[in-house]
Amino acid sequence: MSPSATTDQACVLCDPVRAERELHRSTVWEDAIWRLSTTLSGAVPGFSYLEPKRHVPHITDLAGDEAATFGPTIARVTSVMKEATGAELIYLYVFGGGVPHLHVHLAPHREGDALNSALLRGELVAEKQPNGTTIVRSLDFPPQPAAELRAVADAIADRLRR
Repeated sequence: MSPSATTDQACVLCDPVRAERELHRSTVWEDAIWRLSTTLSGAVPGFSYLEPKRHVPHITDLAGDEAATFGPTIARVTSVMKEATGAELIYLYVFGGGVPHLHVHLAPHREGDALNSALLRGELVAEKQPNGTTIVRSLDFPPQPAAELRAVADAIADRLRR
């Protein structure tokens, strides 16, 4: 079945154009099963999201080729992200409570940045969005310039095309 045949019309992640617009991200890579998008807003350059194209609510719902390619896909995109961003490591987070479509948060971490093992450092503020998502921001780490965020997203895309 094609990804569009299984699309949940209410799910923002099932519509990549809508997701890019509403969630301020850019698709930097995709194959037949997976899509990687990188944020164009926030304090962490290269912060990205890996999600299956098919509407899959939770990681436990992965099946067939999705399940078989999950590990290799995570390994490939995080290696590229680490190289493109100069990160020491890539944090991976899977929450599943906000948007019921599996999306793995991939967060490049560098010494002194906004990230820590509790996701974000500093005083946090949560902003509920009309589409059901919640954006958590650190008041201690302002959003980075859009041009810098775009340059990192482009670097990730370029390396994944190789």
